[in-house]
Amino acid sequence: MLVALIARDKPGALDTRKANREAHLAYIESTGVVAQAGPLLNDAGEMCGSLVILDVATFEDAQQWANGDPYAKAELFSAVELIEWKKVIG
Repeated sequence: MLVALIARDKPGALDTRKANREAHLAYIESTGVVAQAGPLLNDAGEMCGSLVILDVATFEDAQQWANGDPYAKAELFSAVELIEWKKVIG
């Protein structure tokens, strides 16, 4: 199943994002369940959140992945939403 993780950074958290980015990218690589991913950008073009498409067996697997993300462990996000997603194009 595909699950979209949509996360918004806490205000003023760009330094936290940058400090944990390498660990976050390594986590994506090591877990093998990320189909697509990238940062959300604000009007100034700065990273301000994340969109990650997970390809997992269960919704619980998606939640476990989200909980293990170094960004989550660094308390970067003000909000995280997990939504089952259906790929139609691409």
